Amino acid sequence: MTGVLADSQLKDMIARGDISARPAIIPAQIQPASLDLRLGQVAYRVRASFLAGHGRTVADRLSEFEMHRVDLTEGAVLEKGCVYVVPLMERLTLPKGVQAVANAKSSTGRLDLLTRTICDGGTEFDRIVPGYDGPLYAEICPRSFSVLVRPGMRLNQIRFRDGQAILNDADLSALHSDTPLVDGPAVIDEGLGFSVDLRLSGTDGTAGSTLVGYRAKPHTGVIDL
Repeated sequence: MTGVLADSQLKDMIARGDISARPAIIPAQIQPASLDLRLGQVAYRVRASFLAGHGRTVADRLSEFEMHRVDLTEGAVLEKGCVYVVPLMERLTLPKGVQAVANAKSSTGRLDLLTRTICDGGTEFDRIVPGYDGPLYAEICPRSFSVLVRPGMRLNQIRFRDGQAILNDADLSALHSDTPLVDGPAVIDEGLGFSVDLRLSGTDGTAGSTLVGYRAKPHTGVIDL
């Protein structure tokens, strides 16, 4: 089978050493189709966001971008508006044909905490090429709140894919007709489209509410993650 690997396959990868960590991966990290990634013990405050680029390592680039280091061992505050790079506890030795895609966990996104995964030789955020062998890093930028973090916290997650398992528009339309994928008409054009609903309606779908979202206060206390 091709497509995203399930938890049983992730456990096999861990047993083979395709996914390793120090300290060892714990069962709570393994989700039905993804693996939670844990922060390491140090954060590097950097001047700007960056990617390693072909033939370069993140460690090499840190020597260019690093401003100072923050010890996370006892917990430390990552300041709003700053960019940090944190080595993760996990590393990969991917088999040929297996690639990975990372994303922030939903709780991270709700705090407006930009969290992306970078790796050695990487030319895209959150993308790890097939056969990658090396460490992983989290780039963290608190955009609305300063946050208190500690080693082992899980802010992002990673999914592994063996080959391609993408439905074309005709197959998506057929699937939606058989088992509706969204409420209402499906917008299918090179994939299933989603958009933000900014209509002024109540939580039950009725008119009358003026609330469409939340904006962070300009001055607020530190949030302990």
